Amino acid sequence: MGATKVVKGPVGDRKADRPLPTPAERTLKKLGEDINRARRRRGLTQQALADRAAVGLSTIKRLEAGDPRMQIHVLARVMHLFGELGRLSELLDSGQDDIGLALMDEQLPQRVRVRKKKTNAF
Repeated sequence: MGATKVVKGPVGDRKADRPLPTPAERTLKKLGEDINRARRRRGLTQQALADRAAVGLSTIKRLEAGDPRMQIHVLARVMHLFGELGRLSELLDSGQDDIGLALMDEQLPQRVRVRKKKTNAF
């Protein structure tokens, strides 16, 4: 198992000091690299992307670096500018969640019975 990176947040914020799992860190780094590559393929500078996404230059730099503290709305803005917002909405589509569906199927009853109607006789 690989080492984990501790993400520091505001002082006193215990949740932000929890380590980020290595696979998550790698995934964020790859996402940042992919965003960088997509930006360059479109011939955009980091500043131009920042202007179009209505965020600061440092925000785009952090996004491309795979910073785990990046806010999801920044990713959504950039994906929209790249014409790829639909892919973001399909990340965890519940209809394609094989594990979740399998767990639900395990909880299905063995039989389904017709319930008897209650009579309200006083």
